[in-house]
Amino acid sequence: MRKVYAGSVKPLANEDLEHILRVTGPVWEAARGCHIFISGGTGFFGAWLLESLVFCNRELDLGVSVTVLSRDPEGFARRMPHVGGERSIRLLKGDVRDLAFPLQEVDYIIHAAAPTTASAAERPDELLSIQVDGTERMIELAKATGARRFLYISSGAVYGRQAENVSHISEDDFAEPNALDPMDAYGEGKRASEQMCFSQARELDIEFAIARCFAFVGPHLPLDQHFAIGNFIGDALAGRNIAVHGDGTPLRSYLYGADLAIWLWTMLLAKSAPGVSLRVFNVGSGKAISIADLARVVVEELNPSLRIEMARQPVAGQMRHQYVPDVTRASTILDLRQTIGLREAIRRTAAWHRRQN
Repeated sequence: MRKVYAGSVKPLANEDLEHILRVTGPVWEAARGCHIFISGGTGFFGAWLLESLVFCNRELDLGVSVTVLSRDPEGFARRMPHVGGERSIRLLKGDVRDLAFPLQEVDYIIHAAAPTTASAAERPDELLSIQVDGTERMIELAKATGARRFLYISSGAVYGRQAENVSHISEDDFAEPNALDPMDAYGEGKRASEQMCFSQARELDIEFAIARCFAFVGPHLPLDQHFAIGNFIGDALAGRNIAVHGDGTPLRSYLYGADLAIWLWTMLLAKSAPGVSLRVFNVGSGKAISIADLARVVVEELNPSLRIEMARQPVAGQMRHQYVPDVTRASTILDLRQTIGLREAIRRTAAWHRRQN
């Protein structure tokens, strides 16, 4: 067994990795003997993608090699030695905006590099640069290395504020963005990057797929940042009453990390229809839940003795903020489904975090 160093995290549970392999099994043949390049491969998305890839690569003897771009590969290797120590994975240090291209050919690219912390929004110019300039550089990489497919990890933020009369936002729904609001820099950067993919898909012999990702839960999700579900689970594990900072009325939905990995690998590797050069899919759960009800579910599943403390009460007639995708397209075209429910996802997330102690 490989040594786990101080400060490292435990691997994902075998039941999650086996589930991912069981569902995605047929698509992996497309990756046999291939080289995959991943930017932004060391955060929540990257952890799930890399751990599942290592597992499937080994179980199916695929011979896949991976280059992972990271600003801190040494830190990632210390945190996840069970991944960073794999012979099939090369950790490349660099900035996505000026990365040095690998000498070997690249078959598939997953471009996920984008800051998602609350502090990143305080520097909108840098946030935009990383996304737009980074996407331009990754497309240049695809051209230079002969990539056959490019998966861009976008966000539901591209839609703008979801209208109150729209319960589930589809790939064709867009609100008017406020391009002058620095807080919208993340969504604007994703929009601009998508437009670059649209443009290149018409000109290049490369298939593009865009994954507009919503909200997620699972191992590797921080419990002390700006993610409500992570904060609630963190409170419950610490034995603290659950603190809801608003009025609890916003609607969200949550897809478990194993399903996220299943959806993204399928979008990258599944066979496309003839003549289709670009595909766009919402990625998330279509099952909406209010923040207040989410807090109640966390309490019920993890520690029924806790109380829920609301920062303020709802105001009658006030518009409710929604962030819930319509995932019909992913279901219809790729046969993708949410396979792990919210309550089970919360239990698995908490169990993984308990194992870290």
